[in-house]
Amino acid sequence: MTSTLATFLSLAVDGIAYGMMLFLISVGLTITLGVMRVVNLTHSAFAMLGGYIALWFIQRAGVHFFLAVPLAVVATMAIGALLERTLYRWVYGTHGLGQLLMTIGLTFIITAIVKNLAGTQLQSLPLPSSLQGNFSVGPLNLSVYRAFLIVASAAVAFALWLGIERTAFGARLRAAVDNQRMARCVGINVPAVFSVTFAIGCGLAALGGALGSPMLPLEPYYGLKYLVIVLIVVAVGGLGSLRGSLYAALLLGLIDTLGRYYLPALGAFVIYLAVLAILLVRPRGLVAN
Repeated sequence: MTSTLATFLSLAVDGIAYGMMLFLISVGLTITLGVMRVVNLTHSAFAMLGGYIALWFIQRAGVHFFLAVPLAVVATMAIGALLERTLYRWVYGTHGLGQLLMTIGLTFIITAIVKNLAGTQLQSLPLPSSLQGNFSVGPLNLSVYRAFLIVASAAVAFALWLGIERTAFGARLRAAVDNQRMARCVGINVPAVFSVTFAIGCGLAALGGALGSPMLPLEPYYGLKYLVIVLIVVAVGGLGSLRGSLYAALLLGLIDTLGRYYLPALGAFVIYLAVLAILLVRPRGLVAN
């Protein structure tokens, strides 16, 4: 009985770590899609870019892991801001189909560029010695890396909540989303607010792509391969809800991890069955705005 419980708890911790990693990758799309009302199907490609840039800093520039990841986040934010200024602004005023076609086309372009530059092999960031190995908590043997991922993701979630709900920038962003004309009348620079918000969303994706590469390895088709799961997290959580994305990512991470272990015959289908059931009961997501 003790062994069975220990196995379940260990799987639950792995599921929470996986869910927190999904939250990191998907929360940026929650901001751009749910808050800015932009259908950005390139979001997972930004996560891939962040991972590859961090890998380049580590392998080619000899930068330490804990410095390479922030540098990759900043670099991806710069790329995102540049694309927002040049490409995305063309489609802000269009309908959803125009946004969808442009962003999925951009994903194919980024995929082709990464394939030519980095090759097709699976890669992941080499973890520093401080994140390797396991530690014991009673009968549980837990991964240091997964524990770090949980703590880092929780810190990001709390910082995002503070930034949007308790800062002047968050107030300007909410005002710009609710009524752009009135926001401009009171002196808010709406294009600048959107540019910063979009860049932050890209940076969050890059953080998830870099930190999560040991679980979701980097490859040129990363942006297409994991786009569905990112969209699922946003849809199940509720459009524009950071809290909902966190709940959805944790729930889906647990369901996927436990389902693969206890129902191996169903494998990856467990998560899709769970999504179907959740959306049938709550079609607007776990936390509807």
